[in-house]
Amino acid sequence: MTHPRKTPETLRSFRWFGASDLRSFGHRSRALQMGFNHEEFMGKPVIGIINTWSEINPCHTHLRDRAEAVKRAVWAAGGFPVEIPVMSASEQYQKPTTMLYRNFLAMETEESIRSHPLDGAVLLGGCDKSTPALIMGACSAGLPFIFVPAGPMLRGNWAGKVLGSGADVWKYWAEKEAGNITDGQWRDMESGIARSYGTCMVMGTAATMMSHAEVLGLTLPGASAIPAADAAHPRMAAAAGKRIVEMVWEDLTPDRILSRKSFENALTVHMAVAGSTNAIIHLVAMAGRAGVPLTPDDFDTFSRTVPVIANLRPSGEFLMEDFFYAGGLPALLKQLESKLHTDAMTVTGKPIAETIALAKVYDDNVIRPLDRAISTENGLAVLKGNLAPNGCVIKPSAAEPRLLKHRGPALVFEDYDAMMRAVNDENLDVTADHIMVLKNCGPVGGPGMPEWGMLPIPKKLLKQGVRDMLRISDARMSGTSYGACVLHVAPEAYIKGPLAAVQTGDIIAVDVEARGISVELSDAEIAARLAKWSPPNRDYARGYGKMSAAHIQQADKGCDFDYLEGTAKIAEPEIH
Repeated sequence: MTHPRKTPETLRSFRWFGASDLRSFGHRSRALQMGFNHEEFMGKPVIGIINTWSEINPCHTHLRDRAEAVKRAVWAAGGFPVEIPVMSASEQYQKPTTMLYRNFLAMETEESIRSHPLDGAVLLGGCDKSTPALIMGACSAGLPFIFVPAGPMLRGNWAGKVLGSGADVWKYWAEKEAGNITDGQWRDMESGIARSYGTCMVMGTAATMMSHAEVLGLTLPGASAIPAADAAHPRMAAAAGKRIVEMVWEDLTPDRILSRKSFENALTVHMAVAGSTNAIIHLVAMAGRAGVPLTPDDFDTFSRTVPVIANLRPSGEFLMEDFFYAGGLPALLKQLESKLHTDAMTVTGKPIAETIALAKVYDDNVIRPLDRAISTENGLAVLKGNLAPNGCVIKPSAAEPRLLKHRGPALVFEDYDAMMRAVNDENLDVTADHIMVLKNCGPVGGPGMPEWGMLPIPKKLLKQGVRDMLRISDARMSGTSYGACVLHVAPEAYIKGPLAAVQTGDIIAVDVEARGISVELSDAEIAARLAKWSPPNRDYARGYGKMSAAHIQQADKGCDFDYLEGTAKIAEPEIH
């Protein structure tokens, strides 16, 4: 369907700058106050550059420079760029977890776009929560936008070995705890594992979400895998600045791009790359803002039909830099073409079929063909049972196969501190058959659902050579992690989900193929235990934490705030 092009008089920013009244006089005079001439902003698309740059976010260190690349391209394309800073959501430093602040950043993004005289937006982000938060907020604001992914950092290196951020940290920490790595070697590793700005360079949450942004059609083709330090990255940022100006004239709003087909394409890619378990929560929330019904069960359905073909850590061998050299996401989409809705629209104004027409795979060991997959299915599984009535998730491709069907006694911890004391006790009564259970780490109980779900293997077992065991929690885990970790148990223990009733010694059974998880207790016994159980005190006296606890939804609903979900339109701000 042909969509009418905007004219200068129909630009949203015209309401601020174009009228002949006192208020518009004030807007124009203040632009002049900042040193701009009338011809630089009058009748031109005003482009907000929503920047998550921060001096305490190493993933986004370069985004100040990328904003400048966007600006020069917006100017050249006939637009008027304005940079607007928003929360950075620094994964490494922000506590208790950036997940607590994802919805905060989504709100800030939405309100920054709506309340200012913007016609379109360029979103700069990439560290785990910033991608979904920016997209959620921009979708709700409803103006044309394009996402500029921060990009992965360069490969890590230590003692002649290639290191992957996150994934190798967990692996070598286990070896250190087992006595196989010295303190000196561990210190040396610190300077080699993160060698440039950019996000984690494994297929963790950051790379997964940037890939989702691209397959959803919200980035320029090939943008998601460009290493942050590569010269192609600022060129991509500039190209996005040029494109957003044309998108404004075309009125190419997110509702014209995002559809059920778009999200099904994202599900296909998620399975093909064995993406982070965190993406389930984020994609469900993003789909909700776009008016597309999506549930964890949709992930499970696609996991049974889409093989893992991206040979990337933590489930495979290579890193994101290798993925970029092998052709990046366009090449992966080319391999998956028969499984995609190739008519889904993108920010280019063209469907995926056209954006991948010339894509090629340059290394088919990194991006495998469908008939030579890393694994044929089970990039992700959603389990249900009396322990998780609304579901929980596991990444089978990252677990030891022996644990995918397992029955054993529970070793239960009410909080993180108790768990850490226990795993460091070499006299702990534990075997490799035990199933570790951590409670009160969910959306409310965490608070904010921290990445505590990859419970450390007890030191006693590490020294015996054990490197994986079943672990169950209502927490999340880092997308760079691995192991037989059952996560996102819903409803969470803190709000008296069945997980709260589990006690040490109870027998738990997990069967990934059957998609089952249960504790061998009667419904009556679970109810009786819950009636006597009280959660630890997590009540906030005031502030954002109190607001979050009152309004955050459970993991299976995407953890959005109940008053933010949906697509109900908010009126344009009055200008008086």
